Amino acid sequence: MSEKNQSSKQWLWLLIIGLVLVAIGNFVFHEHGWLKGIVLGVGGLIVVFASSEMMIHAVDGYAKRKKMNSFVAGTMAGLSSNIPELVMLAFVLLATPRVGFIVTVLTLHVGAAAFGLYCGMLPRDVEGNAELPKPLVGLSTDLYAAAAGVFFSIGVIMLLMKAFTGTADASAALTISDLYVFGVILLLIQVVAVTRLVKRFSKEHKPESADDIPVEQNEDGHLMSMATILSFGIAGLLVSIIGGHSVGEFAGILVHKLEAAGYSQMFGAIILSVFASAGAFVMIGTAHFQKKYSIAMANASGAITQVPFLVLPIAMIILAGLTQFGFIPAINTTGGVVPIDIHTTSAILLGFPSMLVLWKAVQDDGKVNWVETMTMIAIFMLVIYLLVAHG
Repeated sequence: MSEKNQSSKQWLWLLIIGLVLVAIGNFVFHEHGWLKGIVLGVGGLIVVFASSEMMIHAVDGYAKRKKMNSFVAGTMAGLSSNIPELVMLAFVLLATPRVGFIVTVLTLHVGAAAFGLYCGMLPRDVEGNAELPKPLVGLSTDLYAAAAGVFFSIGVIMLLMKAFTGTADASAALTISDLYVFGVILLLIQVVAVTRLVKRFSKEHKPESADDIPVEQNEDGHLMSMATILSFGIAGLLVSIIGGHSVGEFAGILVHKLEAAGYSQMFGAIILSVFASAGAFVMIGTAHFQKKYSIAMANASGAITQVPFLVLPIAMIILAGLTQFGFIPAINTTGGVVPIDIHTTSAILLGFPSMLVLWKAVQDDGKVNWVETMTMIAIFMLVIYLLVAHG
């Protein structure tokens, strides 16, 4: 019982430590150097972790009241954990709009690599195959295929816009209206997917084989009151603003220092994308070591599917709104926001092969073997190399 109580209070200790580091970064270090940036970045990220845990507590309490199974509850918790990260992302986009857009897309590649690595940790049968939860095979594979189509379509559109731009003005850019339209359309896919997930898999399902990773029903116990659920949610949102602002300052310092040292913005974007995905890694690892494989897999899969249909569209809408209301300047006279160059286009277009391989690996038999696991990791390594070396 004491271990459970200690685990439930981890978010509080994280919050205290993170706020102390943020205070030190803001009030002790006055020069915008590496030390200030690192302290703000680490402190802000810890605060975001704490706020994510608070959001997860709120969603977990709500899921138990609605008697959702663990895969659905894990997916909903993963969605809620994006709220603090989106607040953090808003500050990064405000500080460095172009780099923030690239970081958003690169988190997909980081998530795909995390999925491949985690598949290597799953229990295997005698043939070396890891059985995946039925909801993941039944629904997430559709999202993988849809994501592949989305990244390919947007990437080709960006290439065509760049190729057929004939004016001297740098009008080859995604405009405010482009980002609003893309964002709303992609968000609709996420809404339909979540609705379908809840309707199809909110009840307990039987595994197809004895080796199937179980999706266990939440045990009935003490139900969290709605007032407590709302308190966790509101408090988590408020502290995420503090953490997000600190990480945004860290992003600005990192980009400027790396550029001054002669590194490309793409190198800094890759570091930030790994940094931004750390929360998902912690959630996956924690659930795995607690042998809650379905929740861990839901978060590993959600770290991928939520980028093109939740994180990226909201980032697009945020960028459009910040430009429309004058918080960040347009890059040309036509209201361009995101420039169409080798960095932005390659980050988008190279998401297509990652999603295609991931869809094929999961869809064919509902299992992941060692070859498919290594392929996903190799794709990530190739993409990162291409972006750093030639991006």
